[in-house]
Amino acid sequence: MPHNIEFTKMHGAGNDYIYVDTRRFPLDDPGRLARLWSDRHKGIGADGLVLIGPSEAADFSMRIFNADGSEARMCGNASRCVGKYVYDHGLTRRTSVGLETASGVKELGLHPGADGLIESVTVDMGRPRFDVPAQMTAPEGPRHLAKVGAGGRTWQGAFVSMGNPHFVIFTPDAEAIDLAADGSLLEHATAFPERCNIEFATIRPDGSIRMRVWERGSGITLACGTGACATAVAAARCGMGPRRSTIEMDGGSLGIEWREADGHVLMTGPATEVFTGTISLQE
Repeated sequence: MPHNIEFTKMHGAGNDYIYVDTRRFPLDDPGRLARLWSDRHKGIGADGLVLIGPSEAADFSMRIFNADGSEARMCGNASRCVGKYVYDHGLTRRTSVGLETASGVKELGLHPGADGLIESVTVDMGRPRFDVPAQMTAPEGPRHLAKVGAGGRTWQGAFVSMGNPHFVIFTPDAEAIDLAADGSLLEHATAFPERCNIEFATIRPDGSIRMRVWERGSGITLACGTGACATAVAAARCGMGPRRSTIEMDGGSLGIEWREADGHVLMTGPATEVFTGTISLQE
């Protein structure tokens, strides 16, 4: 018998997901549902599916499934939206929330607006990593700017892991990149055993960074929170920018600080609820 699942469509800087409170609506085979529901012509339409659940290690837990059904370890934009969801929907009255993810517990700082609803969220994304053999098998060395080959071509970029893998390529004009062609090639490069998120970034004269992203498992998206963090860290690490910067993506901007005191990356940005609805699930 079919039954209805309540969902909420939300986006962070244009990176949109379908959110389900699994304490009320448990889901079997979420990877399959992510593929079906993410379809922008035959489903709800999204970059993926996010499951909000209970946690023994934090206040709430989050699981993320990309549009192709693969499970992601972390998503910065989704974590901000989870913060907004649990506050605005009355699941907590706290403005400091712990969120369990596949890449560890993240601390969320919730910032209410004049209407009492959450307007923006700051996420402590933890420390970046630069040498994760399971995620990158490029030549040995510090990998400030590693070379990765794919499809008979070679790109130079910086590898940064924010729990999930990123390869950041600095270019004079990110707008001129064939993102679909180059991003898809690099995602599947042999240097990346788990596939990889790919960012193309341009440092602007005012110190801000224009970034476009090809997300592993989702393709071109309007924004990527972990990608913005990786880009800011790569710029600072390579001596191209400060430890605090604004990352402008197709869907909006995020403020990123790579804190010197403890090496943690703080990401601040908006979270927006688009609509709620129900979808029939065949048992």
